[in-house]
Amino acid sequence: MRTDIPPKLTAPEIRLLADMQRGYQLETNSLRAKPVLRLSKTDEVIRPLSVNRKTIMALEQRGLIKPRKGPDPTTIVWRALKRIT
Repeated sequence: MRTDIPPKLTAPEIRLLADMQRGYQLETNSLRAKPVLRLSKTDEVIRPLSVNRKTIMALEQRGLIKPRKGPDPTTIVWRALKRIT
């Protein structure tokens, strides 16, 4: 059995990455919890109900998202590194 093949993405992971690719910015607190999606053009905020800290950590460990500084010290802004098809 090959161990270098990453497991398939879950439905919440796929939806989150798709939203990020459509222009939403993922933000969490410094503990990587309480995720929100913010559309920068209109400042619209969505709380994805099916996304939690484990979802974010799984995407980070797979190298699909990367943290960067947020607007304040307690906020992390995430960016997608790879496009999903």
